[in-house]
Amino acid sequence: MKDMSEFPQKTDGETRDTTPAFVYATRRDWAGYFEVTQGRPPRDTLLHALELFSQEANDRTRFAVDLGCGEGRDTAELLRQGWKVHAIDGHPDGLTRLMHRDDHDAMERLTMQLASLERVELPKCDLLNASFSLPFCAPDHFEAMWGRIVDAIDVGGRFSGQLFGDRDSWASIPDRSHFTRNQIEALLAPFEIELLKEEEREGQDCSGVSKHWHVFHIVARKK
Repeated sequence: MKDMSEFPQKTDGETRDTTPAFVYATRRDWAGYFEVTQGRPPRDTLLHALELFSQEANDRTRFAVDLGCGEGRDTAELLRQGWKVHAIDGHPDGLTRLMHRDDHDAMERLTMQLASLERVELPKCDLLNASFSLPFCAPDHFEAMWGRIVDAIDVGGRFSGQLFGDRDSWASIPDRSHFTRNQIEALLAPFEIELLKEEEREGQDCSGVSKHWHVFHIVARKK
């Protein structure tokens, strides 16, 4: 699964920045990160969660929170599939880019909020999606934030997203949250785990900038 580490491609004859996205994320240059990830597809964890929801009987419009929505690739997919979405990001550039996307026509089902992970208040929802965002919550705020996530998801609802492992290169950065597999399984105790895929690999760009990835891809249903 490639997300932060992919190289941007040429589009319509124009050469885009070839810096891998994880370099921008490492230094929290979110404007740069949104630029190089623009146009990428929704994450596989979200698509898996949506497929599971599609197999369940439903007679209403479901509601999702996209926490750390960025430029909106996951939010747009949720809207295309008929969901109401509350999109949250800590950087105004992400919400601006989301507002100007042209790959959905459902602004009436979209609300947006500018808030940090550490201070965000979450509404009740059927799905809480957090794709590659939660590691950027400061460790001393993570427990409280995770508690709000669990409380926000209705029984039978789902969490989809990623948590980063303790062997990831970013684990040495003081303001990042990383966990062992046992710790992640404990965090997921309120859920029935439907997907827990541990990925560990090396990444490197053409300039020799390297990153060791240790990522847990998660889809889980609230008990």
